[in-house]
Amino acid sequence: MFKFVSRRACGYLSTEIRNISTKSSLIDTNKYLSDLLKLGRIDEAREVFDEMPKRDKFTYNTMLTGYANSGKLVEARRLFDDTPTKSAITWSSLISGYCKMGWETESFYLFYEMQYEGYKPSQFTLGSILRLCSIKGLFSRGEQMHCYSVKTSFDMDVFVITSLIDLYAKCLRLVEAEYLFRGMSKGKNHVTWTTMLNGYSLNGDAVGAIECFRGMRAEGIEANQYTFPGVLAACAADSDLGFGAQVHSCIVHGGFGANVFVQSALVDMYTKCGDLCSARKVVGSMEFDDAISWNAMIVGYVRQGFPEKALSLFTKMHEKNMELDEFTYPSVLNSIALMKDMKNGKCLHSLIIKSGFESYTLVSNALIDMYAKINNLDCAFKIFNFTAEKDVISWTSLITGCAHNGCHLEALKVFCKMRLDGTDPDRFVSASILSSCAELALLDIGQQVHANSVKTALDTSLSVNNSLVSLYANCGCLEYAKKVFNSIEIRNVISWTALIVGYAQNGKGIESLQFYEKMVASGIKPDYITFIGLLFACSHGGFIERGRYYFSSMVKDHGIKPGPDHYACMIDLLSRSGEMQEAEDLLNKMPVEPDATIWKALLAACRVHKNIDLAKKAAKALFELEPQDAAPYVLLSNIYSSIGKWEEAASVRRLMKSKGVGKEPGRSWIEMNGKVHAFMSEDRSHLNAEEIYLKVDEMIMKIKEVGYVPDMNFALHDINEENKERGLAYHGEKLAVAFGLLNVSIGAPIRIYKNIRPLILFTAINATWMGPFFAKLSCCWCINRMRFSEYLRAWTLGKAEVSEQAADIFDS
Repeated sequence: MFKFVSRRACGYLSTEIRNISTKSSLIDTNKYLSDLLKLGRIDEAREVFDEMPKRDKFTYNTMLTGYANSGKLVEARRLFDDTPTKSAITWSSLISGYCKMGWETESFYLFYEMQYEGYKPSQFTLGSILRLCSIKGLFSRGEQMHCYSVKTSFDMDVFVITSLIDLYAKCLRLVEAEYLFRGMSKGKNHVTWTTMLNGYSLNGDAVGAIECFRGMRAEGIEANQYTFPGVLAACAADSDLGFGAQVHSCIVHGGFGANVFVQSALVDMYTKCGDLCSARKVVGSMEFDDAISWNAMIVGYVRQGFPEKALSLFTKMHEKNMELDEFTYPSVLNSIALMKDMKNGKCLHSLIIKSGFESYTLVSNALIDMYAKINNLDCAFKIFNFTAEKDVISWTSLITGCAHNGCHLEALKVFCKMRLDGTDPDRFVSASILSSCAELALLDIGQQVHANSVKTALDTSLSVNNSLVSLYANCGCLEYAKKVFNSIEIRNVISWTALIVGYAQNGKGIESLQFYEKMVASGIKPDYITFIGLLFACSHGGFIERGRYYFSSMVKDHGIKPGPDHYACMIDLLSRSGEMQEAEDLLNKMPVEPDATIWKALLAACRVHKNIDLAKKAAKALFELEPQDAAPYVLLSNIYSSIGKWEEAASVRRLMKSKGVGKEPGRSWIEMNGKVHAFMSEDRSHLNAEEIYLKVDEMIMKIKEVGYVPDMNFALHDINEENKERGLAYHGEKLAVAFGLLNVSIGAPIRIYKNIRPLILFTAINATWMGPFFAKLSCCWCINRMRFSEYLRAWTLGKAEVSEQAADIFDS
């Protein structure tokens, strides 16, 4: 019998076989042929095969299996057709080869033809077919194979049952997989347990995976290098660092601590659980630098908020000449996006182009996301347009990027192109586009997205439902918002916060505070954004004591450090309540410099309480912070006018003009029957102007009957009283409301879209007249109450003020 000690020896034997004597047995030759194929020397094996004077079934099956295993299916099929006497093994070998290469049609054709020719498939044949179904997600085909296994009694075979468990788990049918697993009274081996464990992990059932691992250990089945990555992934998903550390001990005890795949899984687990120190120790203990582990470490740094360390680690990888792949670059691009580092972003982009990875969809998606997050939408669009194979993540990155930059109209346009392209939106796209609809208060489009979400079963997604709550709340449809909220089975802090802020924005301060109490009672902890909504509700509801309590509670009870937005709300609350001195004291005690939002809140309160000294201080700060913003000039001028200091008011107007600061004209829009109607103050350009003005007169007459008196304090001093009142009466908002009343039925909502803050008169109408006159009319005003911080967008709360991009949609 031939023995092999080296490649040279095999070459020598290859020469010697040409002189094989008649004494050499066929068994020895077949063994030699098999050894050559195991070494991967298929060409030499074919040469031996061709020179063999005699061949049997084993010879043909061995050569055929070699071709199939090496992926040479054309040669395998040719040899199959030339085989004089086929057996079940011959058929199974070819089917196995086709299955490994993912040739679905050919695999099933041969499987059925095999039976037609009278050969019975073995459990290994069936296992190959089931493995193909698992990989390709062929659930219906897999069910057919399950039925076949029952019919042929293969459903009792451990190998077949394990393959079926794998099929159902990978097709996200965990219940069926569990049923099969639990139905095995005996015969479960380490492969069966590992398959079930990985099935739990794949389906997001981390607890099930961990319990499966415990059960496996209790049964005395030893885990191996294929088991540990699955249970470590479950520990990472469940943030169970304690059990993950126990699994690490099992790994060391079992002698798998040096396995690179297990080490990579350990690094991933530790980084996702926030234990970067342990992750670094695992990486440091590795005999060879492994790119997968280093990639996991980079992801961990980014996830835990250390983008600088992630970039530093990438630099070391580059210096060590480690192999950078399509998984390395996206992680580093995420770190650059967090740092908003345009310079390093462009350098990395250049490296990606030089390395030839720009064409990889995963990398191009990360580039789109990076440029969008560092506020360079032009580059994001260019990369998107050059991406040859766009997937749903490509579209999501661009849509989310547009929303992140406040370009909600562009987000809607990209979404429409995505639908025309035939790409189905996922939960991330749906949540992002609903956020844009909420920002622009586009109820009709939002309802269409909602309908599509229901149709595609995305309405079960928590992120989509949270966005829907914000959408309906922003559009004034509180009943719909509450209905969606009640339909959410497991609510998180974002769900509650969306409802709290939604009710606060719509003037339902008491209900907003009640929802907060219910949230705390349910065991959900409030976060930074929740308290912005609470303080906003207190500010606009006049709940000064509750506001003081919540501001104190967020630090004392919840350990949340107040940010500029919280201070802005508190200063607005105190100022509105007339506590101007307390508001100024709080402003002076702030640990950071007050921003424009805080000064604007203070300046607006000075207008109400006629505090001229504080008004000048606030206006001066705003002139420096936002020199081109007309709002502080107008507010200060109006304050001077309200106390009769006309010369000072005129001086502020002249200063505003000398600096080239222009006040944007107030515009109001209303959509009716798919057409947008725009109105400006005393605007008579509308076709129905005469009817609209008559309706306004009727409205004014009715509200005066219930006690309304117009406030002329902020009108220009050089016109008579009649013209002052007329200018206030025919403001754009009232014209839009009047047009709405002329065209909608009782009970239908009227939604007015604005580009600037409405007048005091309109607030007075909202408070004293909306009740008796609009008994069955719901109104939603898109007004600039205050500036929420940038990260509110993640909670889809909206800015309240219609942006320039939003205005463009109405102009078009």
